[in-house]
Amino acid sequence: MLPLERLQSAQRLIADTLPPTPLLLDHGLSDRLGRRVWLKGELFQRTGSFKPRGALHWVRTAKREELAGGLGAVSAGNHALGLAWAAGQAGVPVTIVMPENASRFKVEGSRELGAEVILYGDINAAWERMHKLVAERGLTLVHPYDDERIIAGQGTVGLEILEQAPEATAILCPVGGGGLIAGIGSAAAALRPELALFGVEPCGAASMAHAWAQGAPSRLGKVETCAKSLGAAIVGEHTYPICRETVRALAQVDDAAIGRALHHLLYQAKLMAEPGAAVGVAALLEEAVALPPEGDVVVVITGGNMSREELEPFL
Repeated sequence: MLPLERLQSAQRLIADTLPPTPLLLDHGLSDRLGRRVWLKGELFQRTGSFKPRGALHWVRTAKREELAGGLGAVSAGNHALGLAWAAGQAGVPVTIVMPENASRFKVEGSRELGAEVILYGDINAAWERMHKLVAERGLTLVHPYDDERIIAGQGTVGLEILEQAPEATAILCPVGGGGLIAGIGSAAAALRPELALFGVEPCGAASMAHAWAQGAPSRLGKVETCAKSLGAAIVGEHTYPICRETVRALAQVDDAAIGRALHHLLYQAKLMAEPGAAVGVAALLEEAVALPPEGDVVVVITGGNMSREELEPFL
Protein backbone atom coordinates (compact mmCIF):
# COMPACT_ATOMS: atom_id res chain seq x y z
CA MET A 1 0.00 0.00 0.00
CA LEU A 2 1.03 3.59 -0.46
CA PRO A 3 1.53 5.48 2.81
CA LEU A 4 -1.31 7.76 3.84
CA GLU A 5 1.09 10.70 3.95
CA ARG A 6 1.85 10.23 0.26
CA LEU A 7 -1.82 10.38 -0.66
CA GLN A 8 -2.35 13.45 1.50
CA SER A 9 0.66 15.12 -0.09
CA ALA A 10 -0.81 14.45 -3.53
CA GLN A 11 -4.11 15.91 -2.40
CA ARG A 12 -2.44 19.12 -1.25
CA LEU A 13 -0.42 19.37 -4.44
CA ILE A 14 -3.39 19.25 -6.83
CA ALA A 15 -6.08 20.86 -4.66
CA ASP A 16 -5.60 24.34 -6.10
CA THR A 17 -6.54 23.10 -9.58
CA LEU A 18 -8.71 19.99 -9.11
CA PRO A 19 -11.46 20.50 -6.51
CA PRO A 20 -13.33 17.57 -4.94
CA THR A 21 -16.13 15.96 -6.94
CA PRO A 22 -19.59 15.51 -5.42
CA LEU A 23 -21.36 12.52 -3.94
CA LEU A 24 -24.85 12.17 -5.41
CA LEU A 25 -27.59 10.09 -3.81
CA ASP A 26 -28.98 7.50 -6.22
CA HIS A 27 -32.62 7.37 -5.14
CA GLY A 28 -33.54 4.43 -7.35
CA LEU A 29 -30.71 2.20 -6.16
CA SER A 30 -31.22 3.32 -2.57
CA ASP A 31 -34.88 2.31 -2.70
CA ARG A 32 -33.98 -0.99 -4.35
CA LEU A 33 -31.32 -1.90 -1.78
CA GLY A 34 -33.01 -0.38 1.26
CA ARG A 35 -29.92 1.66 2.11
CA ARG A 36 -28.27 4.81 0.85
CA VAL A 37 -26.27 4.40 -2.36
CA TRP A 38 -24.02 7.30 -3.28
CA LEU A 39 -22.44 7.95 -6.67
CA LYS A 40 -18.97 9.52 -6.63
CA GLY A 41 -19.16 11.88 -9.59
CA GLU A 42 -15.72 11.67 -11.17
CA LEU A 43 -17.33 12.38 -14.54
CA PHE A 44 -17.52 16.00 -13.30
CA GLN A 45 -13.74 16.25 -12.92
CA ARG A 46 -11.58 18.14 -15.45
CA THR A 47 -11.56 16.34 -18.84
CA GLY A 48 -14.53 14.26 -17.72
CA SER A 49 -12.87 11.56 -15.61
CA PHE A 50 -10.69 10.91 -12.55
CA LYS A 51 -7.54 10.65 -14.68
CA PRO A 52 -6.29 14.27 -14.35
CA ARG A 53 -5.68 13.65 -10.63
CA GLY A 54 -2.87 11.20 -11.26
CA ALA A 55 -1.62 12.99 -14.35
CA LEU A 56 -1.36 16.39 -12.68
CA HIS A 57 0.32 14.87 -9.63
CA TRP A 58 2.82 13.12 -11.90
CA VAL A 59 3.63 16.29 -13.84
CA ARG A 60 3.97 18.41 -10.70
CA THR A 61 6.34 15.92 -9.07
CA ALA A 62 8.40 15.25 -12.20
CA LYS A 63 12.06 16.13 -12.42
CA ARG A 64 13.17 18.61 -15.06
CA GLU A 65 14.95 15.91 -17.05
CA GLU A 66 11.76 13.79 -17.12
CA LEU A 67 9.89 16.61 -18.83
CA ALA A 68 12.69 17.81 -21.12
CA GLY A 69 12.15 15.38 -23.99
CA GLY A 70 8.36 15.33 -23.81
CA LEU A 71 6.00 12.70 -22.43
CA GLY A 72 4.58 9.54 -23.92
CA ALA A 73 1.61 7.39 -23.00
CA VAL A 74 -0.66 4.58 -24.11
CA SER A 75 -4.34 5.03 -23.46
CA ALA A 76 -7.81 3.90 -24.44
CA GLY A 77 -8.84 7.51 -23.93
CA ASN A 78 -9.27 8.98 -20.47
CA HIS A 79 -5.58 8.86 -19.53
CA ALA A 80 -4.87 10.51 -22.88
CA LEU A 81 -7.24 13.36 -22.07
CA GLY A 82 -6.00 13.71 -18.50
CA LEU A 83 -2.31 13.68 -19.39
CA ALA A 84 -2.76 15.99 -22.39
CA TRP A 85 -4.47 18.49 -20.12
CA ALA A 86 -1.93 18.15 -17.28
CA ALA A 87 1.04 18.39 -19.64
CA GLY A 88 -0.54 21.43 -21.22
CA GLN A 89 -0.67 23.11 -17.82
CA ALA A 90 3.13 22.80 -17.70
CA GLY A 91 3.77 23.51 -21.37
CA VAL A 92 5.18 20.03 -21.98
CA PRO A 93 4.54 18.18 -25.29
CA VAL A 94 2.93 14.75 -25.12
CA THR A 95 2.62 11.88 -27.60
CA ILE A 96 -0.09 9.28 -27.05
CA VAL A 97 -0.63 5.97 -28.83
CA MET A 98 -4.23 4.81 -28.76
CA PRO A 99 -5.77 1.62 -30.15
CA GLU A 100 -7.38 1.98 -33.57
CA ASN A 101 -10.80 1.28 -32.05
CA ALA A 102 -10.41 4.04 -29.45
CA SER A 103 -13.29 6.43 -28.95
CA ARG A 104 -13.13 9.13 -31.61
CA PHE A 105 -14.56 11.51 -29.03
CA LYS A 106 -11.51 10.91 -26.82
CA VAL A 107 -9.07 10.97 -29.72
CA GLU A 108 -10.34 14.34 -30.92
CA GLY A 109 -10.49 15.69 -27.38
CA SER A 110 -6.86 14.72 -26.74
CA ARG A 111 -5.74 16.40 -29.95
CA GLU A 112 -7.67 19.55 -29.05
CA LEU A 113 -5.73 19.61 -25.77
CA GLY A 114 -2.48 19.64 -27.73
CA ALA A 115 -1.44 15.98 -27.75
CA GLU A 116 -0.01 14.17 -30.74
CA VAL A 117 -2.24 11.10 -31.03
CA ILE A 118 -1.19 8.02 -33.01
CA LEU A 119 -3.78 5.31 -33.66
CA TYR A 120 -2.16 1.88 -33.85
CA GLY A 121 -3.48 -1.68 -33.66
CA ASP A 122 -5.05 -3.06 -30.49
CA ILE A 123 -4.00 -2.19 -26.95
CA ASN A 124 -1.08 -4.65 -26.99
CA ALA A 125 0.21 -3.34 -30.33
CA ALA A 126 -0.20 0.23 -29.09
CA TRP A 127 2.15 -0.55 -26.21
CA GLU A 128 4.75 -2.01 -28.59
CA ARG A 129 4.55 1.13 -30.72
CA MET A 130 4.98 3.42 -27.69
CA HIS A 131 8.05 1.57 -26.46
CA LYS A 132 9.64 2.17 -29.88
CA LEU A 133 8.75 5.85 -29.74
CA VAL A 134 10.26 6.18 -26.27
CA ALA A 135 13.53 4.79 -27.61
CA GLU A 136 13.46 6.81 -30.85
CA ARG A 137 12.36 10.19 -29.45
CA GLY A 138 13.64 10.12 -25.89
CA LEU A 139 10.14 10.45 -24.43
CA THR A 140 9.43 9.83 -20.76
CA LEU A 141 6.70 7.21 -20.42
CA VAL A 142 3.84 8.12 -18.11
CA HIS A 143 2.12 4.83 -17.40
CA PRO A 144 -1.67 5.11 -17.16
CA TYR A 145 -1.82 3.12 -13.93
CA ASP A 146 1.37 1.30 -12.95
CA ASP A 147 3.22 4.25 -11.43
CA GLU A 148 3.19 5.19 -7.76
CA ARG A 149 2.83 8.89 -8.56
CA ILE A 150 -0.23 8.13 -10.67
CA ILE A 151 -1.67 5.85 -7.97
CA ALA A 152 -1.13 8.52 -5.31
CA GLY A 153 -3.02 11.06 -7.39
CA GLN A 154 -5.91 8.67 -7.99
CA GLY A 155 -5.92 7.90 -4.26
CA THR A 156 -7.27 11.40 -3.63
CA VAL A 157 -10.63 10.01 -4.79
CA GLY A 158 -10.51 7.67 -1.80
CA LEU A 159 -9.61 10.45 0.63
CA GLU A 160 -12.60 12.45 -0.58
CA ILE A 161 -15.00 9.51 -0.31
CA LEU A 162 -13.95 8.74 3.25
CA GLU A 163 -14.53 12.36 4.23
CA GLN A 164 -17.80 12.74 2.32
CA ALA A 165 -19.38 9.41 3.33
CA PRO A 166 -18.60 8.75 7.02
CA GLU A 167 -21.30 6.06 7.21
CA ALA A 168 -20.12 4.10 4.17
CA THR A 169 -19.29 0.45 4.74
CA ALA A 170 -18.64 -0.46 1.09
CA ILE A 171 -17.10 1.09 -2.02
CA LEU A 172 -17.50 -0.33 -5.52
CA CYS A 173 -14.77 0.72 -7.93
CA PRO A 174 -14.29 -0.06 -11.65
CA VAL A 175 -11.03 -1.84 -12.43
CA GLY A 176 -8.98 -1.57 -15.60
CA GLY A 177 -5.27 -1.60 -14.87
CA GLY A 178 -5.86 -1.03 -11.17
CA GLY A 179 -4.49 2.47 -10.53
CA LEU A 180 -7.69 3.93 -9.12
CA ILE A 181 -8.61 0.99 -6.90
CA ALA A 182 -5.02 0.76 -5.63
CA GLY A 183 -5.19 4.40 -4.61
CA ILE A 184 -8.61 4.07 -3.00
CA GLY A 185 -7.52 0.85 -1.30
CA SER A 186 -4.47 2.55 0.18
CA ALA A 187 -6.63 5.36 1.57
CA ALA A 188 -9.29 3.05 2.98
CA ALA A 189 -6.79 0.65 4.56
CA ALA A 190 -5.12 3.54 6.38
CA LEU A 191 -8.23 5.41 7.53
CA ARG A 192 -11.07 2.87 7.61
CA PRO A 193 -9.71 -0.67 7.40
CA GLU A 194 -13.08 -2.24 8.20
CA LEU A 195 -14.61 -0.81 5.00
CA ALA A 196 -15.28 -3.35 2.23
CA LEU A 197 -13.73 -2.40 -1.11
CA PHE A 198 -15.01 -4.25 -4.17
CA GLY A 199 -13.47 -4.16 -7.62
CA VAL A 200 -15.71 -4.57 -10.67
CA GLU A 201 -14.45 -5.56 -14.11
CA PRO A 202 -16.07 -6.26 -17.48
CA CYS A 203 -16.15 -9.97 -18.28
CA GLY A 204 -14.24 -9.36 -21.51
CA ALA A 205 -11.35 -7.57 -19.79
CA ALA A 206 -11.07 -9.11 -16.32
CA SER A 207 -7.32 -8.60 -16.08
CA MET A 208 -7.23 -8.20 -12.29
CA ALA A 209 -9.22 -11.40 -11.71
CA HIS A 210 -6.83 -13.11 -14.13
CA ALA A 211 -3.87 -11.82 -12.11
CA TRP A 212 -5.43 -13.05 -8.87
CA ALA A 213 -5.91 -16.50 -10.40
CA GLN A 214 -2.33 -16.59 -11.72
CA GLY A 215 -0.77 -15.13 -8.58
CA ALA A 216 0.84 -12.27 -10.54
CA PRO A 217 0.05 -9.87 -13.39
CA SER A 218 -0.52 -11.93 -16.53
CA ARG A 219 -1.50 -10.61 -19.93
CA LEU A 220 -4.90 -11.43 -21.39
CA GLY A 221 -4.75 -12.86 -24.88
CA LYS A 222 -7.78 -10.83 -25.98
CA VAL A 223 -9.75 -7.88 -24.68
CA GLU A 224 -13.35 -7.58 -25.86
CA THR A 225 -15.78 -5.30 -24.05
CA CYS A 226 -17.98 -2.26 -24.59
CA ALA A 227 -16.21 -0.75 -21.54
CA LYS A 228 -13.13 0.37 -23.48
CA SER A 229 -11.81 2.52 -20.63
CA LEU A 230 -11.35 -0.71 -18.63
CA GLY A 231 -9.66 -2.57 -21.46
CA ALA A 232 -6.20 -3.02 -19.92
CA ALA A 233 -4.77 -6.34 -21.05
CA ILE A 234 -2.56 -6.63 -17.96
CA VAL A 235 -2.61 -5.05 -14.51
CA GLY A 236 0.39 -3.40 -12.96
CA GLU A 237 3.31 -4.67 -10.92
CA HIS A 238 2.43 -1.94 -8.41
CA THR A 239 -1.35 -2.14 -8.62
CA TYR A 240 -1.66 -5.92 -8.34
CA PRO A 241 -0.21 -6.38 -4.81
CA ILE A 242 -2.02 -3.32 -3.44
CA CYS A 243 -5.29 -4.57 -4.88
CA ARG A 244 -4.67 -8.09 -3.57
CA GLU A 245 -4.10 -6.70 -0.09
CA THR A 246 -6.89 -4.13 0.12
CA VAL A 247 -9.77 -5.41 -2.03
CA ARG A 248 -12.30 -7.74 -0.42
CA ALA A 249 -13.58 -9.28 -3.67
CA LEU A 250 -13.73 -8.84 -7.42
CA ALA A 251 -16.87 -9.10 -9.52
CA GLN A 252 -17.40 -9.28 -13.28
CA VAL A 253 -20.32 -7.97 -15.32
CA ASP A 254 -21.11 -8.59 -18.98
CA ASP A 255 -21.91 -6.05 -21.67
CA ALA A 256 -25.67 -6.56 -21.30
CA ALA A 257 -25.47 -5.75 -17.59
CA ILE A 258 -23.33 -2.69 -18.35
CA GLY A 259 -25.97 -1.54 -20.83
CA ARG A 260 -28.71 -1.86 -18.19
CA ALA A 261 -26.57 0.10 -15.74
CA LEU A 262 -26.00 2.87 -18.30
CA HIS A 263 -29.75 3.02 -18.88
CA HIS A 264 -30.29 3.36 -15.12
CA LEU A 265 -27.67 6.09 -14.79
CA LEU A 266 -29.08 8.04 -17.71
CA TYR A 267 -32.78 7.82 -16.93
CA GLN A 268 -32.87 7.35 -13.16
CA ALA A 269 -29.73 9.08 -11.86
CA LYS A 270 -29.67 11.62 -14.74
CA LEU A 271 -25.96 11.02 -15.41
CA MET A 272 -24.40 10.41 -18.82
CA ALA A 273 -21.66 8.00 -17.77
CA GLU A 274 -19.52 6.00 -20.16
CA PRO A 275 -19.69 2.17 -20.14
CA GLY A 276 -16.57 1.66 -18.03
CA ALA A 277 -17.96 4.01 -15.39
CA ALA A 278 -21.16 2.01 -15.06
CA VAL A 279 -19.78 -1.37 -13.99
CA GLY A 280 -20.19 -0.69 -10.26
CA VAL A 281 -23.86 0.13 -10.74
CA ALA A 282 -24.16 -2.99 -12.90
CA ALA A 283 -22.75 -5.09 -10.06
CA LEU A 284 -25.39 -3.73 -7.70
CA LEU A 285 -28.23 -4.25 -10.16
CA GLU A 286 -27.04 -7.82 -10.83
CA GLU A 287 -26.42 -8.50 -7.11
CA ALA A 288 -22.88 -9.53 -8.02
CA VAL A 289 -21.27 -8.50 -4.71
CA ALA A 290 -22.00 -9.57 -1.13
CA LEU A 291 -22.36 -6.22 0.59
CA PRO A 292 -21.97 -5.71 4.35
CA PRO A 293 -25.40 -6.01 6.03
CA GLU A 294 -25.63 -2.34 6.94
CA GLY A 295 -24.24 1.08 6.06
CA ASP A 296 -24.03 3.32 3.02
CA VAL A 297 -22.62 2.17 -0.30
CA VAL A 298 -20.47 4.35 -2.57
CA VAL A 299 -20.09 3.60 -6.28
CA VAL A 300 -17.34 5.39 -8.19
CA ILE A 301 -18.60 6.78 -11.51
CA THR A 302 -15.23 7.14 -13.14
CA GLY A 303 -15.98 9.13 -16.29
CA GLY A 304 -18.47 10.43 -18.81
CA ASN A 305 -16.56 10.85 -22.07
CA MET A 306 -18.78 9.52 -24.82
CA SER A 307 -20.09 10.84 -28.12
CA ARG A 308 -23.72 10.72 -29.19
CA GLU A 309 -22.93 7.84 -31.54
CA GLU A 310 -21.37 5.83 -28.71
CA LEU A 311 -24.32 6.54 -26.44
CA GLU A 312 -27.08 5.63 -28.89
CA PRO A 313 -26.86 1.82 -28.52
CA PHE A 314 -27.64 2.16 -24.82
CA LEU A 315 -30.63 4.49 -25.10
